Amino acid sequence: MSDGNLNSAPAGSDNLVIQEVLGRVGCITINRPRALNALTLDMVRLLTQALLDFQNDSQVLAVLVRGHGKEGPFGHFCAGGDIRFFHQAALAGDSSLGDFFTEEYALNHLIHTYTKPYIAFMDGVVMGGGMGISQGASVRIVTEKTQMAMPETHIGLFPDVGGGYFLSRCPGYLGEYLGLTGQKINGHQAILAGLADGLIETQRLALIWKTLLSTPFESGEAVERWLQSQFTKFEPAQFPDKAAIDKCFSLASPLEISLALEQENTKWATEALASLNKASPLMVHVVLAQIRKARSMGLADDLRMERDLVHHCFHLRASSETVEGIRALAIDKDHHPKWSHANLSQVEPDEWPLFFQSPWTPENHPLRHLV
Repeated sequence: MSDGNLNSAPAGSDNLVIQEVLGRVGCITINRPRALNALTLDMVRLLTQALLDFQNDSQVLAVLVRGHGKEGPFGHFCAGGDIRFFHQAALAGDSSLGDFFTEEYALNHLIHTYTKPYIAFMDGVVMGGGMGISQGASVRIVTEKTQMAMPETHIGLFPDVGGGYFLSRCPGYLGEYLGLTGQKINGHQAILAGLADGLIETQRLALIWKTLLSTPFESGEAVERWLQSQFTKFEPAQFPDKAAIDKCFSLASPLEISLALEQENTKWATEALASLNKASPLMVHVVLAQIRKARSMGLADDLRMERDLVHHCFHLRASSETVEGIRALAIDKDHHPKWSHANLSQVEPDEWPLFFQSPWTPENHPLRHLV
């Protein structure tokens, strides 16, 4: 793999984002395989710069983005943000934590509003921040090895990076189901949930990528059309257990949802309930409100709301639900977070709305420039 244009790489980044123009396409390879390509602030800045460079380069008709696995290109896309950094920065009161979320959400917005086709190859793990840099793509490709999820409630966080926007636009109440439980779905299920456009088997990815680099396409639309012609054909289907998901996750409150899952008495409902019970009870309430509010919001307003939410998630430092969730998962690895509430019924009705109060005026909001 050539290293291409790496002039924008800061010292010590070790080519964490490989940016190159080959043929008529701009190529981005996220290259932090030992951390499943988890995003750092440097990586967010490199991705943003690469997209701005490609947008201004008349040779580039379309942009391709992929992850690099331990065995080579593809393998895994991106497991999210660097949660160890979140934990350390929150406890230290490090302002670069706020910069990370401001710049990451601005990058998500740039991808959703990008002026050229942006094509995401979502092989392997695609979670959290990985969804943020793929859901705005004009072509979202999954594989038979895709493992997609927004599991943030399990670390006392919420599905950010525009999660309110794209989850609320899934068919029926799939967004509530995926956002509250953090359940993993495969590539075919991602297509049925409206979170991917087509599936290409992993063994075909290298040749597809090579063909994209060597074909003299006449336009960005031609790149998209050719890729869509490569999708594996499926019989029309519906997301598994969709009727039961809609029945349970359309209910008004997290407590009603959990009681409905108990009554379902099926394998699917038992698994969903177990996931819901592992999540932070407080953040489950926040997330249900987030997704429902986002249904009537544009992307920019949703990202501003999520920037407010993430401020509240971390500003309490040591007593933050999110800091505790990350501690249990990734720092001490005891997998027993001490949530602020033992169960959903203990969350008072005046607690979760506080997360939606912006600490900024509209004129001072860090994402005020998004439209």
